[in-house]
Amino acid sequence: MTTTLPSSPIFPGVPTLDDLELLRHGLLPADLVDVPAGPVTLVDAEGVPVADVDAQGGLTWRSSRSSRPFETWHLTAADVDLPAVVIDDPDALTGIPEGTRTVVVLASTDGDDNQRDLDLVRAARTQSQDQGYAVSVAPVGRGAARRADKVSHLQQVLGGPDQVRDLTSPASGTAYLDGRGGVVVLLTGLSGSGKSTLARALRDRLVEDEGRTVSLLDGDVVRRHLSAGLGFSPEDRETNVRRIGWVAAEIARHGGTAIASPIAPFDGTRRAVRGMVEGRGGRFVLVHVATPLEECERRDRKGLYARARAGEIPDFTGISSPYETPTDATLTLDTTDREVDELVDQILAAIAPADDHPLTSEGTP
Repeated sequence: MTTTLPSSPIFPGVPTLDDLELLRHGLLPADLVDVPAGPVTLVDAEGVPVADVDAQGGLTWRSSRSSRPFETWHLTAADVDLPAVVIDDPDALTGIPEGTRTVVVLASTDGDDNQRDLDLVRAARTQSQDQGYAVSVAPVGRGAARRADKVSHLQQVLGGPDQVRDLTSPASGTAYLDGRGGVVVLLTGLSGSGKSTLARALRDRLVEDEGRTVSLLDGDVVRRHLSAGLGFSPEDRETNVRRIGWVAAEIARHGGTAIASPIAPFDGTRRAVRGMVEGRGGRFVLVHVATPLEECERRDRKGLYARARAGEIPDFTGISSPYETPTDATLTLDTTDREVDELVDQILAAIAPADDHPLTSEGTP
């Protein structure tokens, strides 16, 4: 009997490729890996086929992904020298217990997309030369979904809590800021929820009151330049969000501020953007603009919701395509009967930990 291989190649993002690597080596269970629905071929960023997914979700491994920095230090089995510790933050390097044989660094090392993680691995290797322990890398980045569960499983398969100490930071998923990174504010919500209005008002306040240079990645501008040629299929819309995320992360990597307001309906894509931003040392502020569907429809001056309900617009978020409510939002706002300045104040307060002088709508610290 001839088996037909999947013919639809997709790039699932670095966090998923990292999870697949750990799954392939028996270091993660299948139920902790979000595999895209098949039949598809999963490829890395260079287009190299990594695995096939059949219609039942079964995996067939194709080849190793393209090379990355520190690849030879990546875990490929559970047999590390014990006792060991697991770390994800430079501060943990000062507290490595005496007698430790292996330091397992949680880090995604796909190029400069994860500069913060690359710096951490480099620091661990440098210190190991004096302290005599081995360094291994487990590709669990700061943007990994269900990260705490993955860390716990790794600790168990590598030797259990008695032999493998978990020294990861309590605030898993929080960006490590070393003074270089900027901020990305991603506003997500249904069409008509008020995302774009808030994004523009936030941009104006940051420019007028704080004198910042802000990049507003507006939907129409992005579509005209960055995503020209993409349609509005679910796949094209997700590609558009990932492109916005990549550009925003690059802005943050160089200390800038980026604001974007795509619908971004899917949790996996939003987490991928978070991973891009935090991997470059930036801070990711996710604002869920949770205006109810009924209010969004009432505001709809273009009649898009009516057309979607009539079946004229397929895959319309909130009508014929789902919106996955964020569980990791920094801030949740409902714009119904609310003043824009009041809501912008709340967003500024959420940004404030990275600011020296957060401003209210009156312009006072």
